[in-house]
Amino acid sequence: MYRSHHCGELNAAHINTEVTLSGWVQGVRDKGFMIYVDLRDRYGITQLYFDEEQSSKSLLEKAQSLGREFVIQVKGQVQERASKNPNIPTGDIEILVSELTILNEAELPPFTIEDETDGGEELRMKYRYLDIRRNPVKESLIFRHKVTQEVRNYLSKEGFIEVETPYLIKSTPEGARDFVVPSRMNEGQFYALPQSPQTFKQLLMVGGMDKYFQIVKCFRDEDLRADRQPEFTQIDCEMAFIEQEDILNAFEGLTRHLLKEVNGVEVDKFPRMLYDDAMRLYGNDKPDIRFGMEFGELNEVAQHKDFNVFNSAELVVGIAVPGGNAYTRKEIDKLIDWVKRPQVGALGMVYCRCNDDGSFKSSVDKFYDQDDLAKWADVTGAKAGDLICVLSGPTNKVRAQLSALRMELAERLGLRKPNEFAPLWVMDFPLLEWDEDTERYHAMHHPFTSPKPGQIELLKTNPGAVKANAYDLVLNGNEIGGGSIRIHDKETQALMFDYLGFTPEEAKAQFGFLMDAFQYGAPPHGGLAFGLDRLVAILGGQETIRDFIAFPKNNNGRDVMIDAPAPIDDEQLKELSLKLNVKS
Repeated sequence: MYRSHHCGELNAAHINTEVTLSGWVQGVRDKGFMIYVDLRDRYGITQLYFDEEQSSKSLLEKAQSLGREFVIQVKGQVQERASKNPNIPTGDIEILVSELTILNEAELPPFTIEDETDGGEELRMKYRYLDIRRNPVKESLIFRHKVTQEVRNYLSKEGFIEVETPYLIKSTPEGARDFVVPSRMNEGQFYALPQSPQTFKQLLMVGGMDKYFQIVKCFRDEDLRADRQPEFTQIDCEMAFIEQEDILNAFEGLTRHLLKEVNGVEVDKFPRMLYDDAMRLYGNDKPDIRFGMEFGELNEVAQHKDFNVFNSAELVVGIAVPGGNAYTRKEIDKLIDWVKRPQVGALGMVYCRCNDDGSFKSSVDKFYDQDDLAKWADVTGAKAGDLICVLSGPTNKVRAQLSALRMELAERLGLRKPNEFAPLWVMDFPLLEWDEDTERYHAMHHPFTSPKPGQIELLKTNPGAVKANAYDLVLNGNEIGGGSIRIHDKETQALMFDYLGFTPEEAKAQFGFLMDAFQYGAPPHGGLAFGLDRLVAILGGQETIRDFIAFPKNNNGRDVMIDAPAPIDDEQLKELSLKLNVKS
């Protein structure tokens, strides 16, 4: 038996008990006549001690040889600690060691295994197995486990059946690039790794499973950022014989359950917002509604003077920054520089101070009088002491720029509190979006999304105006889930493929199996997929997902720990009938 107890469970009730512990050496403090060792495992830290009066010379010498991260086993007696440590659960006791076994020595780690480490992110990813020993990463992985268990428990109680779907499938156009896998047994042919189990969960509904879920890996070969990985995990769900309201109610229930059980937070309201309103009021389709700063469109009150920057703009739009009049000119100049960064792309920013005496001071006072600026304040909801920030330009572009500024200001003002949760449904997305490069429509979500009831005929006359029977669940400014009511009849699906530019032959080659299935009685169905990595991070009070993934990739999609992706040898290439044509 390597241990009788964990390193986090002993307390005053165990005094005078003989115990066996195993773990890693966190640190050694050699006082000469007495040696203290902090022993760590997943559960906590226990202090060990050796002294020259009660320990043999050989035991003291062995204790002196210990280094950080040595793996050891000790036997000894639990004793009351003279200098207690109230910051840890085992702070009332220590172990007087009678036997010490070194199970494995360790090299000096490349960074300190502490909550606040001296290791940079790339270094910690290279030695991820060491990073996992640190409390922040360890607790994040345990937290992820708790969330996934609650998901499984809740959905199972609600009658959902967990079904696994294949990883080796065929390549289909779903928006991002596929990862492809060559087949040795089928020369010159390739599998693709699934971007999602979309078609399979629809086939499960055709198969009569009625309520399906799966916690599943998905793969997309796309550019990365802090909240993206080439392989990610979805809570994938589908239901048959339902309408949109059934889906919303089901997954509001799951979200409420997670917030209550995991975070101890009761959330009653899940407000709903149309996509068009989200874009108009917040500039993006996943608004953070924990704070205000809604957009005020200023065209009517700002385009009547001789300021050509505004007059020539498709949209003039502003936000009121609470308390922003306290900003110095230098601080405002820094904000202007911030929106002019390439990542945001604005050409500049106009501002207006709302003074405590009710007057206004603007960077464009030459063109606008006090009555004009009062109208700006009215439209943006600005009050005395606030600052109005105004951008102008093409509608979609300027909305995205002001959205980025809104989020940056909220971060600086401390308005994005991680322990507050504000869910939101965003509804009625466009079914199709026009792509200038290919000069044709693409599905905004995927080709199986149903139009809103009564809008199928509109596809023939004004495809861009058709709304999708689709919905996203947003939490604290992050999309945590999205889904739609699916097309479930062959005729409507064929019509959708036609508007997406597929010939009948292309549709048959790509999705013939699904079209065939629809001939045998497909029920009305729909679903939703949560992004588990992102959901866990937000519930854990963070917005980046890496610490909640055991072995993440870096921004280039590389696993720097195992050095993947990597070349394969010529023999494997020959076996797979592949020839490389890589230009240096």
